[in-house]
Amino acid sequence: MTHDGNQQGGGCAVVIGAQGGIGAALMAALQARPDQFSQVLGFGRHTEPPLNLLDETSIAQCAAQVAGTGLPLRLVIDATGFLHGQGFEPEKTMRQIDPAHMAHAFAINAIGPALLMKHFLPLMPRQGAACFATLSAKVGSIGDNRLGGWYSYRAAKAALNQLVRTASVELQRRAPQAVCVALHPGTVDTGLSQPFGKQGLKLHTPAECAANLLAVIDGFTPEATGRFWSWDGAELPW
Repeated sequence: MTHDGNQQGGGCAVVIGAQGGIGAALMAALQARPDQFSQVLGFGRHTEPPLNLLDETSIAQCAAQVAGTGLPLRLVIDATGFLHGQGFEPEKTMRQIDPAHMAHAFAINAIGPALLMKHFLPLMPRQGAACFATLSAKVGSIGDNRLGGWYSYRAAKAALNQLVRTASVELQRRAPQAVCVALHPGTVDTGLSQPFGKQGLKLHTPAECAANLLAVIDGFTPEATGRFWSWDGAELPW
């Protein structure tokens, strides 16, 4: 986000999934920027109030707390995501597709972020720079899919990308300087990606990931909205 006469220090930044590996690192990095944000709020399943992506009421309550600060909402980073869990690993073949597992992947990776946009984007000011960024994944790129597999995760992240694009159109009508983007964080040493790390891939620490993502966000202009960006600033194909 570029700084201009309409954006000075004193705004509010929000991290969703603030207790996860990437989310906690983003919280620490943002709290180290008191000149840019006078308040940094983090929400997750164990915060007060809690935020559960499967419970829209909890999302609305957290958004109300942000509105209650009276500060302009300049930044929201959604650092949530679901790849694997008890009894579920990413599919290697279509024979492993399970409707319940796929529905859960969509609920966390697409529907939940859509509800975040529903409740947080209207809080962004009409004037000045602001950014809503959600963590997508390069494997959600349709144009870049050459390996196959991971049906539920790929499809859910592709759906998220479409939601970002669609929300960006609506946001731009109301707040022309605000951006709504999807970010690929790279391979990060967290519980989500740890079982699937591959030799030869650059593995980032959560702190490195947070620094990379914030550097990309810092460089955004209004033209960046509705697009899919990598941790290194490169644009990715949908």
